[in-house]
Amino acid sequence: MAMRMSSLFLRTLRENPADAEVPSHRLLVRAGYVRRVSPGIYTWLPLGLRVFRRVEAVVREEMDAIGAQELLFPALLPREPYEASGRWEEYGPNVFRLKDRRGDDYLLGPTHEEMFTLAVKDLFSSYKDLPLSIYQIQTKYRDEARPRAGLLRGREFVMKDSYSFDLDEAGLDKSYQLHRDAYVRIFDRLGFHYVIVQAMAGAMGGSKSEEFLATAENGEDTYVHCPGCGYAANVEAVRVPVPDPVDASGVPAAHVEDTPDTPTIDTLVAHLEQAFPRGDGRAWTAADTLKNVVVTLVHPDGTREPLAIGVPGDRDVDEKRLAAQVEPAVVQAFDEKDFAAHPVLAKGYIGPGVLGSERSSGIRYLLDPRVVDGTAWVTGADETGRHVLDLVAGRDFTADGTIEAAEVRDGDACPSCGHALESARGIEMGHIFQLGRKYAEALDLQVLDENGKLRTVTMGSYGVGVSRAVACVAEGNHDELGLVWPRELAPADVHLVATGKDQAVYDYAEELTRALDARGVEVLLDDRKQASPGVKFKDAELVGVPTIVVVGRGLAEGTVEIKDRRSGERREVPSDGAVEEVLREIGRA
Repeated sequence: MAMRMSSLFLRTLRENPADAEVPSHRLLVRAGYVRRVSPGIYTWLPLGLRVFRRVEAVVREEMDAIGAQELLFPALLPREPYEASGRWEEYGPNVFRLKDRRGDDYLLGPTHEEMFTLAVKDLFSSYKDLPLSIYQIQTKYRDEARPRAGLLRGREFVMKDSYSFDLDEAGLDKSYQLHRDAYVRIFDRLGFHYVIVQAMAGAMGGSKSEEFLATAENGEDTYVHCPGCGYAANVEAVRVPVPDPVDASGVPAAHVEDTPDTPTIDTLVAHLEQAFPRGDGRAWTAADTLKNVVVTLVHPDGTREPLAIGVPGDRDVDEKRLAAQVEPAVVQAFDEKDFAAHPVLAKGYIGPGVLGSERSSGIRYLLDPRVVDGTAWVTGADETGRHVLDLVAGRDFTADGTIEAAEVRDGDACPSCGHALESARGIEMGHIFQLGRKYAEALDLQVLDENGKLRTVTMGSYGVGVSRAVACVAEGNHDELGLVWPRELAPADVHLVATGKDQAVYDYAEELTRALDARGVEVLLDDRKQASPGVKFKDAELVGVPTIVVVGRGLAEGTVEIKDRRSGERREVPSDGAVEEVLREIGRA
């Protein structure tokens, strides 16, 4: 059944929405695909819902092709399973919690590992029932602190989540590869450029983890890739190559020096260069200093813990890398009240002398992996206006451990081959990881093996952002005029525009629409008589159906125009052969 613009629930906008930050947000709202309800929550309008359903169909077809079976859990979930897994507390303020009239606790599902695990536990008990892969396409809810970018980071969103259940790791490897191959096919069909990168499993737990990132200059995720060996990883998952220990036998004893008015790395380096020129003739740099940053970790139960992180002074602490390392705790700034509560910390001059669980501050102290034994540093002396020079790691100070929290930069060594890394940005579209037995153990999911012994099941988890994919496709398929949908996802096969005031034009457009409809072609017909040709053409370009057919003045000479929205190419075709020409244009001839 054709859609007619004269009756379609659609209003296009000429101005960008005030809160839109990225092209997909601007264009999906302006073209009438979605409408904002509140921050991070959107209504799918008819055209948007058609595109969403097409994305959903691609995902469903590829999941079914690997033998995964679809089910559907509720979005409103009881507290008990999440309490058993520990995630009722771990999620902290990131989930929507509510009570029913009896006072029982529920949440709106942010993810469904517990439900999948319990469903299999209820129904299966033997190794003969495995392997098993089941999935759902369901609405999820997360109380994002800063929902932004339209559909790309919302509080309500639709995700395909699937889970594999195997008897052992060998089975999990096979299930993981099946899902990985399916994801490659899904994203190939969705029509945007993507990369597969190593990733962190995060609060989900598990071991091997990969993300599928759509490449986008305004993407919120940064990843690095190596032109030498093909290594690629989300910055949170990059592991710094650890240097060998250094022989520090020639380094003099550590000595504290006055360094007035040097609370920053830049001021410290300038002072060192003037007051303490190096004996080897080399200039002091920020890389010679050790920066100690203190933050506050807020754990899910509300406990606040100070944490000190030591990084080379030419690096900053990357907030996203740090957050991934300390999850499920949340990182907050160490403010003036915190400094007042820890007077041993000299702001701007903090050094290892007071840091560490066993030291006077009692503050846990973690070092960047590059701070290896034997390396010499200039760092705070724990007194305002003073620094310590020639402080050697392992000889003069130690820490409670290491942490991968320093920023990753272009030119850093690839952890795989040593080649210089390059950075880029992307949008997370899919995440697959090997959960292992975390949830199976928490919820006692066991089956009898071939010897009649109980074995804990091994799980894998695989997610695709279905609603996010609509925005992601829009991000990669637009121009200065509007959206340009891939044919498989477009809301219609043909956008047929009738122009002018001649009734014969509209009669022919209706006739052509019926003929195409009879051949299985989905038509969006602009039959509005009050709209000018200019408005209709602008709307057709904004809406982004890949093939535009214009019926207008040329009809009197027996021609209609076919335009390729992507290339902009136009051609005149005979009106009496328009059906076959359109079928040829859209690949249905």
